[in-house]
Amino acid sequence: MIKVGIYGASGYTGQECLRLLLRHSGVEVVAITSRRYAGLPIADVYPVFAGLTSLAFMNAAPHEVAREADVIFLALPHSESMKVAPIFWESGKKVIDLSADFRLRDVDVYESWYGRHVSSQLVPQTVYGIPELYREEVAKTRFVANPGCYPTSIILGSAPALKNGLIDTTSVIVDSKSGTSGAGREPAVGSLFCEVNEGFKAYKVCNHRHTPEIEQELSRLAGQEIRVSFTPHLLPLDRGILSTIYATLTRDITGKEVTELYRNYYEGERFVRICQPGSFPNVAFVRGSNYCDIGVAVDARTQRLIVVSAIDNLVKGAAGQAIQNMNIFCGFPEHEGLEMIALFP
Repeated sequence: MIKVGIYGASGYTGQECLRLLLRHSGVEVVAITSRRYAGLPIADVYPVFAGLTSLAFMNAAPHEVAREADVIFLALPHSESMKVAPIFWESGKKVIDLSADFRLRDVDVYESWYGRHVSSQLVPQTVYGIPELYREEVAKTRFVANPGCYPTSIILGSAPALKNGLIDTTSVIVDSKSGTSGAGREPAVGSLFCEVNEGFKAYKVCNHRHTPEIEQELSRLAGQEIRVSFTPHLLPLDRGILSTIYATLTRDITGKEVTELYRNYYEGERFVRICQPGSFPNVAFVRGSNYCDIGVAVDARTQRLIVVSAIDNLVKGAAGQAIQNMNIFCGFPEHEGLEMIALFP
């Protein structure tokens, strides 16, 4: 049994990690931390865990958790993970960071979007953890930078088109929508029920912090620098991301042919499902699961490719993908603990 610690377990992502890890046959969660709820059983904070675990939150220093656990999930806010990650790294632990602190390979780019990086020496040691693209690298590392939720949906949706030179790389436009859990559990006016219910709005237009992460990975796929127009929107839903990607085609191709290209690219990938021609994803059909559903279409009139990608932002967009990465570098079957059927209705 692999012993696991969740450092910063009181937010939506941390509790989602625990929810999934409790049904994993090869791990034992031995430590969950929270300064705010220190000493409280997690079932008192999240009643969904009543009768399922006796774990209580600890206000523990990193070295204390490192003594107990073999694998550490860092479910901390941006700029906080980098402060504790070196302690776990130097202790020889395997680390999966769910913040943005180690996703960007260029520290200067990170600092231009997020602020000063205090553990830049660790950036070269990390692997960006989309298993479908970097499985071999993940298997060899002990430090994974888990991707962001928006980037996961966009990168998986774009990869086959970019790798096959199917689109003009100067023409990529992305329109994404997310449920409110993506904003985290901290109280904020913008995510109050009365602010979100029966509403639909764009936010952080032209300056969302996931933009450089998206551009970094799309550029690697294309083999050249890419700039995208990315606009996120807030949906009055708890969970889910739907990203629609638009790009100009570089050659004549039918929607059926693009669908086949996508199926060939993701052949054998358990958690990527390509829709039938003419069908498109719905966030309702991935909710609570680790799947990414992708549908494609060709607009012959405008010569554009349209890709629609749907994930659960807390699972494939965060905790589920983190566990998928853990499974790879710990030698478990990649799907272990993740074969949930989506919750519908």
